Amino acid sequence: MARAGFYAIESGKISFQRDGNWYTDGERIDNPRIALLFSRSIKCNPDGSYYLQVAEERAPITVEDTPYVVKAVYEDDSGGFTIVTNDDERELLDPDTLEVGRDNVLYCRVKGGTFRARFLRTAYYHLSNNFFTDEGETFSLVVRGHRYPIKFTAAGGTGFQPA
Repeated sequence: MARAGFYAIESGKISFQRDGNWYTDGERIDNPRIALLFSRSIKCNPDGSYYLQVAEERAPITVEDTPYVVKAVYEDDSGGFTIVTNDDERELLDPDTLEVGRDNVLYCRVKGGTFRARFLRTAYYHLSNNFFTDEGETFSLVVRGHRYPIKFTAAGGTGFQPA
């Protein structure tokens, strides 16, 4: 008797793309429950590659940019921000980890700083309403009265254009 698992998609290539969607063999997985299950099942190998682990079943995956994306941002009454990632987990935004990478994409660290997460457009736009320009072409975010400069990686640009 076959066990339930990844058998139906095991022969396909599973990937998590920069748009925050799951794909198998290049076709988007539209079932939100499967996408949420996959997002909650991401594991990282010691070599930096990723796989899905559901119970005893394991399937390798390709991650195009980051294993997590920020899909929503909420401002709290104390002036801080809560982010929601693709696994529907909510956590406080650590403004010290904000950075702009290649192609002017905004990122932060999530899961206790373990993973880098890419901001999707809607989350980026919501947070960008709270950016302040500093002298020149730099930006910062003020959280609870403290100004946090937004870092630019070596490959980053000088402005914000969400991907």
